[in-house]
Amino acid sequence: MKIEILDELPSTLPGDDTHRYRSGAWKPQTVERRAWELPVVGEIPSDLAGVYLRNTENPLHESIQQYHPFDGDAMIHSINFAAGEAVYHNRFVRTPGLLAELEAQRSLWAGCAEPSSVSDRDGCSTHGRMKDAASTDVVVHQGKAVASFWQCGDLHQMDPVSLEADGTVAWPGMPERGISAHTKVDELTGEMLWFSYGIHKPYLQVGSIDATGGVAFQRDVEMAGPRLPHDMAFTENYLIVNDCPLYLEQGAIDSGVYGPRFHADEPTRFGLVPRNGDGTVRWFEAAPTFVLHWINAYEDGNEVILDGFFQRNPSPAVDPAASFEDNVFRYLDMYQLRPEVRRWRFNLDTGRTSEETLSDRVTEFGMINGTYGGRPYRYSYNALPCEGWFGFRGLIKHDVVNGTETVYELPDGVHNSETVMAPREGSQAEDDGYLVTFVSDMNDDSSSCMIFDAADPAAGAIATIGLPERIASGTHATWAPASALS
Repeated sequence: MKIEILDELPSTLPGDDTHRYRSGAWKPQTVERRAWELPVVGEIPSDLAGVYLRNTENPLHESIQQYHPFDGDAMIHSINFAAGEAVYHNRFVRTPGLLAELEAQRSLWAGCAEPSSVSDRDGCSTHGRMKDAASTDVVVHQGKAVASFWQCGDLHQMDPVSLEADGTVAWPGMPERGISAHTKVDELTGEMLWFSYGIHKPYLQVGSIDATGGVAFQRDVEMAGPRLPHDMAFTENYLIVNDCPLYLEQGAIDSGVYGPRFHADEPTRFGLVPRNGDGTVRWFEAAPTFVLHWINAYEDGNEVILDGFFQRNPSPAVDPAASFEDNVFRYLDMYQLRPEVRRWRFNLDTGRTSEETLSDRVTEFGMINGTYGGRPYRYSYNALPCEGWFGFRGLIKHDVVNGTETVYELPDGVHNSETVMAPREGSQAEDDGYLVTFVSDMNDDSSSCMIFDAADPAAGAIATIGLPERIASGTHATWAPASALS
């Protein structure tokens, strides 16, 4: 393996840090590298061409009061495949917040588990007092990687392979509070679909940036009050937004506390927003829940079909004997939230909703073959969560047509990332390609990139590529084919 050190950012965290989300699998990195001639067990497929990107949280300073893993600064990891070879890069996203805290050598903004009053200065996130960490999601649009933050902020651009910074995305009329993570790229039209939410009217805005960077449409969506939509979905003709009954209450907001409350007596509402920018938003109601992530949506005759992870227990009970930290982190344990794969059907003629469980297994973070986004599909590649903390221990290929599930479990102490589906060059079928994921082995403090045959992931990795340092755990990933990188 050949390694070039690109930079190292100074950290004020203690070397013996014991915080559960700044140690172990979540131990942050500070060194930026380029690595090539990577060691490979097996063989990298010659028809795998493109880049796998993952966003991770890497804090450099102790929090003001209470650290939450979603507060960490963004570090993007890329591994680019071409002609059977792979090159790896990792770099921080140099947001204004990161640079300001580097200069101050301490945290300046409240995290998501802290009252806004502890912030030293205003921010640009949903409630205006958090740092835009850009550490949640990453997609590729117009040949650039675009990193984003779940509480809204700037869309930070970079080269998708080298990760060199390339400014931010902006357009006339862009919401002042910024854009939420989980922008969606429609691979068939080249559009990047987005939403923005906040505690002030308009509570929800949506829109689309076309394949050339122009504004395709933008509009406000009326909501009864502040909401916490974490994700959205799309079909050929609609954006699908959600109004889940887990939301911020005005009294708490007025006191600077941003903890949501679940209203079990209220329905979950879904809004179908026409992608042409015109027409009325159609609203549908369903059973109360909270959905962190959607899988896919599509149109079938007079119905719109939406698949996602229905939480059976979206608000785990507070344990009065537990610490404040334990009670905050109960929302990170998927085995407490109990998400299952649910299908909603919205009938455009009757206005009625029907729903069914497709799998009652606890899974989350579903990925699909991106060329099927917004269209009928068959396969979802979901993460198998760890119990008791936020992490992954394997992957599941779920056939949503016949209901079968193929499971690949990692050994104890080994954790994967969100796993993308990468169609092979000249792909002829939905699962004709590869699954790509970063894996961290806590038994020997190492990381690798594993490649599976998407048709049969249970057979195990066809290639395992060694990486220069163990990667800290994080959230979301994406795949972009070579054709999307220019």
